[in-house]
Amino acid sequence: MVKSKTRLAIFDTFKTKGNDLTGEANRQRAIITILGSRANPAEKTRTGISQKIAKRQGIAWKNIYSGIFRDLDEILLPMQIAEEDGRLPLKRGPKALQEKGIPYYHLTKKGILIALSIKDVKNRESLFEEFFSKAESREKEFQKTLTSLLKTSPIFTYSIFQKYVKAFCDNKMDDLLPFDLSKLQNISDESLIIQKEILSAFVKLSEEEKVNAVAFLDKIT
Repeated sequence: MVKSKTRLAIFDTFKTKGNDLTGEANRQRAIITILGSRANPAEKTRTGISQKIAKRQGIAWKNIYSGIFRDLDEILLPMQIAEEDGRLPLKRGPKALQEKGIPYYHLTKKGILIALSIKDVKNRESLFEEFFSKAESREKEFQKTLTSLLKTSPIFTYSIFQKYVKAFCDNKMDDLLPFDLSKLQNISDESLIIQKEILSAFVKLSEEEKVNAVAFLDKIT
């Protein structure tokens, strides 16, 4: 099994199954996806998250509750990927618990950045805007270019976030924040090098050569 050293397991895979994600990786991805969605507060409690994931998998939610609890309390909350967003009142149960309420959660700025790297997250465009609305001035230097790329090349743009977050999970950078794509310069990634080479070459082509290049790529993709 290929495991992350950061305990954030969203890219962990089975060594003998190619790129198949582990159960822990899929579970953490599902939690982050729910917390980054427009789900109501009740769906963002530990129980609500468990029920939502269990329904998709066709299993009893109590069977995965302990895993959800552990991912939140031992990983996502301590790493400041998620945080408490409020509490829902309880009508039943012990009086102390009724008064205290049940916590529900949302993603922090760091959590939103991680959500941008997960393909299954459906509302990444709005999360992209939310992330940069919270960005520091030095982080905003990447906003204009990434916004332009997002309009024309969304798959490529989100792949940049994926590579950035994976580098953190692989212990190749100390922290995700402040957001600084120049950190990727120290990480050898063949696909990024190829993409850069293609883009640099494409802008130098004549209009006819550009048309021919696109037609060629259409035949092989």
